[in-house]
Amino acid sequence: MDNSPITAVENGTDERLARIALALFSEPGNTTTGTLIATYGASRTAQIALGIDHGDAEDAELVAAFRERIGPRTKSVQLEQALRATGRFAAQVIIPGDPEWPEGLADLGVQEPITLWARGNTDLLTQPLGRRIAIVGARAATGYGEHVAMELAAGLTERVYTIVSGAAYGIDGMAHRATLAANGDTIAVLAGGVDRFYPAGHDTLLQQIIERGVVISELPPGAPPTRWRFIQRNRIVAAICAATVVVEAGWRSGSLNTAGHAQLLGRMVAAVPGPVTSAASAGCHRLIRDLGAALVTDAQDVRDLLAPQPEETGSPQEGAR
Repeated sequence: MDNSPITAVENGTDERLARIALALFSEPGNTTTGTLIATYGASRTAQIALGIDHGDAEDAELVAAFRERIGPRTKSVQLEQALRATGRFAAQVIIPGDPEWPEGLADLGVQEPITLWARGNTDLLTQPLGRRIAIVGARAATGYGEHVAMELAAGLTERVYTIVSGAAYGIDGMAHRATLAANGDTIAVLAGGVDRFYPAGHDTLLQQIIERGVVISELPPGAPPTRWRFIQRNRIVAAICAATVVVEAGWRSGSLNTAGHAQLLGRMVAAVPGPVTSAASAGCHRLIRDLGAALVTDAQDVRDLLAPQPEETGSPQEGAR
């Protein structure tokens, strides 16, 4: 009897394996894949990807487009490699319906991640949406921006919030570091596999987050970050947080993309003003002036935007877990 992982996917007997396979077959945020999962479920969608199932007649065009796009990716060896790497790095595979599936992701609709890989304290993913705040901003941050990010992260940690960011250089990295320094909880959302630390200069930081927080990705181990995957990563950051705070951002900063996702999801968006002469704050000023972001200057400003508030009893570590 063939007990290989791909056989279980072909037979439609294991939804978790089906979702892992679909995450391998399809790029993050692909609405065609998401629509098929919403229509047929993950197991049957994986069978459609493998050519075992052809879907219903009225979806023939959608199915054809789906199979044309992912056909070259559907190799059983990839599934076996992903499963081995998942075990090697002690990563946890999380799917919708698991207790660790973060609140807020379902709001993405057909762009909801298919699967998440996580390394670290996955209990942080079970927290209510209102306990998580994203702090994002420019990679090429100024000393002013890094100082504000540090103060915000430390202040929000004291108020028992979990800080979420993307582990990039600049504002992201400072937000994670300040949270760890304050003995708080932090979540890093990666644009590649949880075994591919990026940027390379943040290897130590990401290892510390795994030890004291959690690192997550919708991509399987081994997957490299790409420009598209960075853009799609932003929607996850926005979806799992009650608010997104942009500390410093240029006119075309990727942080504005995160803020845009947050606004579309009905989440709170805030921005920190900077010197009017600083190009690094032009995106923040644009968010405040043109896009309705709240102006914030410290952690209390951010807290005041959110309701209901988390309990502020006990230490930050006790309240956050």
